[in-house]
Amino acid sequence: MQRAAVILNAFTPARPRLSLNELTASLGTSKATAHRYTKALRESNLLRYDEREGLYSLGPQILSLSAAARAAMPVISIAGPHMQQLVREIDETVVLSVWDGDTAVVVRADDNTDRVIRVSVRTGSRLSRTASAQGRVFCAFLSADDIPGLAADLAASAELRHEVDKIRRTGISANTPSVNGVRSIAAPIFRGNTLIAAMAIVGTTTSVPEGTDSPFAAALQRAAKVITADLGSSILDANGHHPRR
Repeated sequence: MQRAAVILNAFTPARPRLSLNELTASLGTSKATAHRYTKALRESNLLRYDEREGLYSLGPQILSLSAAARAAMPVISIAGPHMQQLVREIDETVVLSVWDGDTAVVVRADDNTDRVIRVSVRTGSRLSRTASAQGRVFCAFLSADDIPGLAADLAASAELRHEVDKIRRTGISANTPSVNGVRSIAAPIFRGNTLIAAMAIVGTTTSVPEGTDSPFAAALQRAAKVITADLGSSILDANGHHPRR
């Protein structure tokens, strides 16, 4: 079972197709052993094999498992109505992400399909942990031990250190990538003292106000705090922010 998990975890968005030699290297076993496991995974539709190119990729059963995993997360069902209400209030895309051990992954996205121009975010998207608003929420409120490489990232970037400290103080993260004209703001969602998700408003630089003190940011924080309360947590500091554990 552990070796099967190693094989499946070897696939990433940057490396969606792998050869048997690459899978063997990830396992650290013989090629015969790797082949035996890939055969079993193919029979379960967890792997696909392209005979013409000799490459493996994740199979269709992964999609079913992914959908089942997302459905089992209480935060998704609890956050859903509040996300939809926030979309009606601000008329922008609202996204929910969780931490997968390496970065923030989108598990739900709601938007207004009546808009002529809108920003759509795909469920399953993996976000930059240090460049995205949601990723930085996790950097701010998770333990550095839970984020591989974060200590080095913080040591190398004064801007990132400043931003993480600001997110801890204000409970809000803002990001405006210069390359695509998209602006996002994100807030943490807790259960008890544990950060379990980040919720974000995503739109264009013309539709989402800049900064962390806009009416959009205030609406986002209100929704995030309601979800936190619904998850059974009402532990806030004197400023109305959730303390870092």
